[in-house]
Amino acid sequence: MLTLAAFLLAIGVLVTVHEYGHYRAARAVGVKVLRFSIGFGRPLLRWQRGDTEFVLAALPLGGYVRMVDEREAPVPAADRARAFNRQSLPRRAAVVAAGPLANLLLAVALFAIVAAVGEREPLPILAAPPAGSVAARAGVHAGDRVLRLDGAPIASWPGLQVELLEAGGDAARLTVRRSDGGVAELRLPAGRSAQASGLQLQGPPARIDALQPGGTAQAAGLAAGDVVLEVDGRAVGDAAALLHAIQRSDGRTMQLRVRRGARVIECALRARAVTPRGGAAPVWRIGALVGGAVPTVLVRHAPLGALREGALRTWRLSVLSVRTLGRMLLGRASLDMLSGPITIADYAGRSAALGWLPYLSFLGAISVSLGVLNLLPIPVLDGGHLLYYAVEALTGRPLPQRVQMLLQQAGMALIVMLMAIALYNDFARLAGPIH
Repeated sequence: MLTLAAFLLAIGVLVTVHEYGHYRAARAVGVKVLRFSIGFGRPLLRWQRGDTEFVLAALPLGGYVRMVDEREAPVPAADRARAFNRQSLPRRAAVVAAGPLANLLLAVALFAIVAAVGEREPLPILAAPPAGSVAARAGVHAGDRVLRLDGAPIASWPGLQVELLEAGGDAARLTVRRSDGGVAELRLPAGRSAQASGLQLQGPPARIDALQPGGTAQAAGLAAGDVVLEVDGRAVGDAAALLHAIQRSDGRTMQLRVRRGARVIECALRARAVTPRGGAAPVWRIGALVGGAVPTVLVRHAPLGALREGALRTWRLSVLSVRTLGRMLLGRASLDMLSGPITIADYAGRSAALGWLPYLSFLGAISVSLGVLNLLPIPVLDGGHLLYYAVEALTGRPLPQRVQMLLQQAGMALIVMLMAIALYNDFARLAGPIH
C-alpha cells in the first residue's frame, strides 16, 4: 500500500509540475489555454477558471495542456491572435521548453531542501583497493580516511565521488589520514570515477557485536565490542574481510590480533563447520555476530549553499543521464539500465519507507530524469518540437506537416520500443535470476 501511494504521489507531483510549466508559459505569452488535465480518460473532477477547464482524470500516468491551435480545430476570429500556432518562434519554443524546465527547477528545490535539512552520509573511509588497480598503485591502504582532494575538504563518500569526476588537470591530489594517524598525499588520474580508480568505501568494521553462548568465538576469549585487526598476520579492514578470512580457514586455527578498548590482545580461533541442507559445501561459523554500522556524518548546508548544492546536484544528474543514454545508443552501456513504472514504483516505496528526506531525493532524481528525457530531440517529446523550431529558425519556414507526421510516427515507435524494453527489464528484475 505504501509503494502504491508513494508512486501515485510521485507521478501526480511530477506530471502536475511539468504541465503547469507549459500552462504558465502559455498564459505568459498570451496563448489561450482550453484545458489543463492531470491524467487521461474519464474526468473524475473538473472545474472552470477563466478560459481554462481544469481536469483530474481517471488514468493518472500523464497529463496535457490543450491550447487554442488552428492546426487542431477551427478557431473563432476573436481568438486567432491567441492561438498557439500564430505566436512567434521564440514564444512557441518557450511554451514547449517550460515543461521540462519546470521539472528541473523542481529537482533543484527538492535537493536544496534535503541539503538544508541535512543527510547522513558515509565517511570517506576507504577499503583495501583491488590488486593492480589505479588506487592500489597510488598507495591507497585499507582504513585510509580521505581528508582533501586537490586541497578542498572532503566530508563524505558521495562528496568524494563527485569531486573525483570533476577534478581538473592530469592528476588529482588525494590527502588521506592513515589508520595509524599519519597523513599521506597520493595522486590519482583526474576525471575518473571512484570505481574506475579502484576506490571503494570501507564496509562495516570487523567488530564482534554479539556472541553465541557456547560458540567458538566465546571459547577463544572474544568479547562483544572487540575489533579484529589482523588474521594470521594479515590486516583486516572491515567485516567482509574478516568473514572472508573465516571461510578461507577451512577449520584450521587462526591467530587473531584484536583491539579491546585501549588494549591490543591476541587469541587463537577455530571456526566450526556448518553443513547446509541439500549437501552443499560446509560453511564456517565462529558463533558471533560480526559487523556494525558504517560511520556517517551529517552533511548540512546553509540556505544559499543548499540552493547551490541543489543546482549542482541537478546539473550533475542531468549530465549523467545524457551520458548514460548516449552510451546506450552507442552500445557502450547495457539496455538493462532502462527502468519502467514497476521499478520506479518499487524505489518510490523503498525511499518512502526510509523517511521523507530519502523520498524527496527520489522525487528529485525522477524529476531530473523526466526533464532530461523530455528535452531529448525525439519527435513526440518536447525536445522533438524544439528540434522542429530549430529547423524553422535556420530555414525560415516550418517543416511541412507531412514530414512532421512521419517524424512523429517514427518518434512514437521509438518511445514504444523503449517502454517495452523498460517493462521487460522490470519483469526480469521481479522474476530474479533463473538457476
